[in-house]
This record gives sequence, structure tokens and C-alpha cells, in this order.
Amino acid sequence: MSTPMRLSAIVHGRVQGVLFRDFTCRQAWALGLKGFVRNLPDGTVEAVAEGPQDALEKLLEQLRVGPSGAVVDHVDFRWEDHLGGFDRFEVRYR
Repeated sequence: MSTPMRLSAIVHGRVQGVLFRDFTCRQAWALGLKGFVRNLPDGTVEAVAEGPQDALEKLLEQLRVGPSGAVVDHVDFRWEDHLGGFDRFEVRYR
């Protein structure tokens, strides 16, 4: 198992109204990650996830693709220290 980390990502493109948050939750659950995903007012989607770095890298790969209705232009992301502040992965509404 790889080192626990935190991934913070902002997904740009046509990513709202295309089930992107649901897609992200399903991917995170399958990878055993904890954190959240939410729409931002500027039309982007924010995802913050914690878990093993190898699982986070797989999630990042999926964020770059998105669900079938999405068009991902790019993903801004950063690696941070694992803080352990989440008990599950969820959709947040603001």
C-alpha cells in the first residue's frame, strides 16, 4: 500500500449537469477513498480526496476523463499531506 496523501483537484470544462459528481463518488468509493466533490459557482467541479497515493492517482486519471457526457478541458491539482478529516466520500452542496 502506498503513502496516504490528499489530492485537491479542480476540473475545468463541461463538467456540471453531466453527472460528474455522481461519477466521481462512484470512482472514489470503488477506490476506498474519503473526501468530497462539489460544483463551484464558476462552472468547475472541485474534488478533495484522501487515501493511498496509488488510489488517488487512479482517481485523478478518471477525473481527466469524466463521465460520457462531460468534456474535460484540464484538471488543476495538487498533492497535500493526509489530514484524516473525512469519514466517507460524499457530494457536498456548497
